[in-house]
Amino acid sequence: MDVDVDSEHDADVPMAEASTEVCIIDCPTSSSDALDYKDQSIDVGAQLFPESVADDFLPGSSRTSLRRSSRRTSPQISVASSESSSVGRFDSPHPSDTPEEQSRHLFLGGHRVCNWEDVRDEMRADPMYHLAENLPHALQDHINAMPLYTRMQPPMRLVFESMIRENTADDEPFAPPIVIENFVDDQPTPDWEFHYTNKMWHGDGVPPPDMKGLECCDCSGSCAKNKDCACRQRQLRNANGTGLKDWIYDPQGRVRDECLLDGAPIFECNDLCRCEDDCRNRVVQNGRKIPIKIAKTEKKGWGVFYSGTRRIPKGTFVGIYAGEIVTWEEAEMRGMTYDKWGRTYLFDLDFNHIEGIDDAHKYSVDAYHAGNFTRYLNHSCSPNCTLAACYINEANLHKPLLAIFTCTDVLAGEELTFSYCGAVTEKTIADTAKKVKAGKVSDVHTPCHCGAALCNGWLFAA
Repeated sequence: MDVDVDSEHDADVPMAEASTEVCIIDCPTSSSDALDYKDQSIDVGAQLFPESVADDFLPGSSRTSLRRSSRRTSPQISVASSESSSVGRFDSPHPSDTPEEQSRHLFLGGHRVCNWEDVRDEMRADPMYHLAENLPHALQDHINAMPLYTRMQPPMRLVFESMIRENTADDEPFAPPIVIENFVDDQPTPDWEFHYTNKMWHGDGVPPPDMKGLECCDCSGSCAKNKDCACRQRQLRNANGTGLKDWIYDPQGRVRDECLLDGAPIFECNDLCRCEDDCRNRVVQNGRKIPIKIAKTEKKGWGVFYSGTRRIPKGTFVGIYAGEIVTWEEAEMRGMTYDKWGRTYLFDLDFNHIEGIDDAHKYSVDAYHAGNFTRYLNHSCSPNCTLAACYINEANLHKPLLAIFTCTDVLAGEELTFSYCGAVTEKTIADTAKKVKAGKVSDVHTPCHCGAALCNGWLFAA
């Protein structure tokens, strides 16, 4: 919500700097804090501020705005109604625990004025995250309890697509709808075995996001032209010898070639930063922009296809490999079970991309119980997508997001794929052939049907 200032009052009232963000916390007050409605206030647009506040708090701008963002705001925040009565001169500030706190806060009509530093402090102290034990499953249970005849009806496709839209409406509301398509057999949808989500769900033993140690910037508007931006400097410090001299994203929001090929980690602006949501350094967190469909294939099960009509340039963001974050020990236990089933959705967070941290990975992402369309990305020995470690609201370098970007141009109707087992070379093909001949393959190792000219022959056998 924005509070606009009418031009007719510009000459009378000195206003705040454009970067100032203001909201009023509805704190409890005593009877002595009753509002004074004398003619001691100045009309600023639809809002009425006391003269003392206008002088001390609003020096030099034509606009003051509450932060408009998908980022978290306190549920206690309230805004004075523009149709209510005026706010009179406020009393003395409420006593605080320390002199520093008392001098830091302003009070208006007995209500404490909240600034962006207060919001930062709250988010650092109490970061929002999701627990795997709270994963919703009521819809899946209901569908799976239906007779097979009911589950095989074509209208179930609409239910699946609606589930996707509902579960992603808050984090990517403007993303093109995902379509389910099957011209191979009669199965209307993928199996109802997981909760569709773009979020990461923390399992047992996985710590909450570390936001206390998170660096942030104080840029106004977009960070693009600020060479001193703290987030830009952080990115350059961790460029992994790529020769990066500017933002990792180009002006079109695509990862630069040198970083895409060398696997440089991505450090985006985060919820603690002052910059706007459309900042150039906010790509992954703003969600998918390309249209895709989940379609059944002849030999590889369900796959993900680009459903747009124009070519996707190299370096374009596709999606996050979402799911549960589990400890390495938990991933090992689950992996043994998945091997028996002949399928797995585990992905280790073992990027050796940051100097100064140990190489041993501590966590994995499991997309079996929770995930999004990326869990259907098939393997290719000559993929058109690649994964990059991306840090947003996390200072723990062992817990990056797995962001998927195109590593080649993608044509309309082309299947989106990435390599499950690293780069494929003539040496890896020869090594795989030896393992297969020696019988060193398990149920989860399957023949590769990617169709690439240089094909490894098997999945997970390299």
